[in-house]
Amino acid sequence: MSAKTLERTAQQRVRRTRTRAVSPLAALAVSTLPPHEYDLEPACISLVCPSCRTWVPVNKPNSRQPKLVPHHTEPAGSENAVRCLLGSNRLVVLDVDVERWWQRLEEGVSETDGRRSNRVTRKPQTAVTPAVSQILAPLVMDTATTLRRCQDHVKGCSTCVKPGSDRCIDGDRLARLYAYKAARSAPRSPALTPREELAELREQNAWRLRELQWASTAASVNRADIQRARDALVAMLQSLSPKRAGGPQLTDWERADLMSAIAMLATKVEQLSR
Repeated sequence: MSAKTLERTAQQRVRRTRTRAVSPLAALAVSTLPPHEYDLEPACISLVCPSCRTWVPVNKPNSRQPKLVPHHTEPAGSENAVRCLLGSNRLVVLDVDVERWWQRLEEGVSETDGRRSNRVTRKPQTAVTPAVSQILAPLVMDTATTLRRCQDHVKGCSTCVKPGSDRCIDGDRLARLYAYKAARSAPRSPALTPREELAELREQNAWRLRELQWASTAASVNRADIQRARDALVAMLQSLSPKRAGGPQLTDWERADLMSAIAMLATKVEQLSR
């Protein structure tokens, strides 16, 4: 006959057990445990076993001798379970009031929440300084090498290979570098012929002649502009104060427009007189 194999797995811990066995350890007072290591809810009063550090229900908490139920050192369903010999059936002294336990638990939670901040402050990531060889490498490359690197990058980049899409940072940098190299290496325009040089010289001399002519008449033109602005200013001042006392008077809107025009003319005269 084949030997019957027993699976050594931790069983579900029952709430009530029928046994008279008592642990040789002294009775465990609940008041000696931290508030977060016992639960005084009437539905399931339990605590952390000091021997194996697992949560264990208390059997018959309202009786004269409440004690911990027999339990394993691992959670239910764990393989190779080991029986907690010292903590099983240990007497428990429920010397803590439920209301006092709730108060201590809430005070601890509020104190912890006030001590911890929910805001996450991340350290700024500093940019890595490129090496000197990386800085000088684009400057010493010729146009053909730059074009070849740009084409190789487009073939291997998933962003730049899509037609009509924006380039990535490296692809855009290589494209700009190639455009700069191509513009610098473009052949210059051929030398001008003697006739073209003569035409360009005539055009430059014509501009110089116009500047000299304008410089000779600039003073008289400036005086004429100043006199014209002053005459207009005098005419506006005269219209502001009519000669006849019974003449037509200006409205508030007409007087405001006239004052604005007088201020602009006065500013123009001051600028021309400088």
